[in-house]
Amino acid sequence: MEPIKSLVGAEFPLFAFSHCRDVVAAVSRAGGFGVLGGSSFTPQSLERELKWIDEHENGMPYGIDILVPEHQSLGIATDSASLAAQVPKQHIDFAMALLRKHGINVQPEDVVDKLPPATLPEAAEALMDVAFRHPIRLIVNALGIAPPSMIDRARRQGIPVGALVGAKEHAVRQVEVGVDLLIAQGSEAGGHCGEVSTLVLVPEVIHAIKPIRDVPVLAAGGIMNGAQMAGCMAMGAAGAWTGSVWLATAEAETSETFKQKLIAAGSRDTVRSKSRTGKPSRQLKSSWHDAWDGPDSPGALPMPMMAMISIPSFAHIDRAADAGNSAAKELVSYWVGQGVGLIDAVRPAAAVVREFQQEFVNATERLIAMMES
Repeated sequence: MEPIKSLVGAEFPLFAFSHCRDVVAAVSRAGGFGVLGGSSFTPQSLERELKWIDEHENGMPYGIDILVPEHQSLGIATDSASLAAQVPKQHIDFAMALLRKHGINVQPEDVVDKLPPATLPEAAEALMDVAFRHPIRLIVNALGIAPPSMIDRARRQGIPVGALVGAKEHAVRQVEVGVDLLIAQGSEAGGHCGEVSTLVLVPEVIHAIKPIRDVPVLAAGGIMNGAQMAGCMAMGAAGAWTGSVWLATAEAETSETFKQKLIAAGSRDTVRSKSRTGKPSRQLKSSWHDAWDGPDSPGALPMPMMAMISIPSFAHIDRAADAGNSAAKELVSYWVGQGVGLIDAVRPAAAVVREFQQEFVNATERLIAMMES
């Protein structure tokens, strides 16, 4: 526990990634460490969210995750208007036809997001401007090497930098550029993930970075309870980074329709698909994926243009489904890992933290008893 407490101030090394401020604050108040997924916000909305967290976390530590991809296929356009103009008509027509087939009446302008994608470098810098004005205790990057500006700005403010990795060679590169915390995210994870399982990846990463520098490693991917967390820490992890388990909490931003689909889903009901962001990411499988990954699809666009179609499309899908459109429910999806099969109810976030803590203690006691028997 000590390396993480010294680094970010968390009493219990359970990190909770969420796009919902309520989950972040609730987990931090309960003794874990909430991490806000900041890339889904504009600078203005992120300022509101972080101000709210500051007022509700009771002085407990929290962090932020900002997605700055190392590689993006942008062509010559780097602004939102030019990117929107580059979205091919066949992709717009395909999205419209799919939504209309499921009873959602949309026009072309309804399925292309005109807001600047938060993954563009200048947009990420603007989000960092906001984040560094708040008392965050950690800033994390995904999809490649943490950019120099993130590391430099964090260093000046004494804030640790974390990075998600899906392969041992990625971990080595991150340590070499100076990150303070690694999140080894296995293929079971929701969202953008690699192809190596958590059980293999965690010890691989720990072994690979040991000759370079002592950097704490969090295990991520499929971790839904305290016993799994204890098992990962027995492998050498300093704690657990979790995401999917918080989607079924009472505070989560996910729609009611999606929460019910989570409870009903099994561990084989997820898919790694490019059809949401343009890069492979694990999601709850739905008719959206059947269509976009099927033989009649024009294919996924590169990041960030695919998200410029999926973001407004899923906003329409969620509204229609929650309003009672049964056909729209077939399209409902969100990022979630294979641990979804362990979700059986909606619980308050603080109760999930307490369950993790008790399960962790129980698992540790079992291991000690086995050693002493």
